[in-house]
Amino acid sequence: MRTLLAFAFMLVVVAGKAQEKDELKIRALLTGQTGAWNRGDLEAFMIPYWHSDSLLFIGKSGVNRGWDKTLASYKKGYPDTTAMGKLQFDILEVRRLSDKNFFVVGKWHLERTIGNLEGHFTLLWRKIKGQWCIVADHSS
Repeated sequence: MRTLLAFAFMLVVVAGKAQEKDELKIRALLTGQTGAWNRGDLEAFMIPYWHSDSLLFIGKSGVNRGWDKTLASYKKGYPDTTAMGKLQFDILEVRRLSDKNFFVVGKWHLERTIGNLEGHFTLLWRKIKGQWCIVADHSS
């Protein structure tokens, strides 16, 4: 019985460390996105997004599907660094849904000379070929 309890405890510890490692990786990718945005580099900002026609992005203009369409939408809405401003994320919740899926809720804020913008986002992250990718983004 003690052996079984020790084994179960060890599994919980290992699972907790895996979640912590994955969560830190996702947080680092979000930090990288912030840096890319603040440099005016939309292509680098898009790196964590799943480079697939199945990427789902929901924003103020409605539903977009696909990495290329999402990038084009960002370029249209934020054509230069003045429009882009400086981005800040405030992560409100990071929740593991499974070994391959995380759900992230947060706030975004753009500090701009032409007027600040802010809103909230939900992201569905999936581990694909060993890499964490945003497969769905709902930003408002």
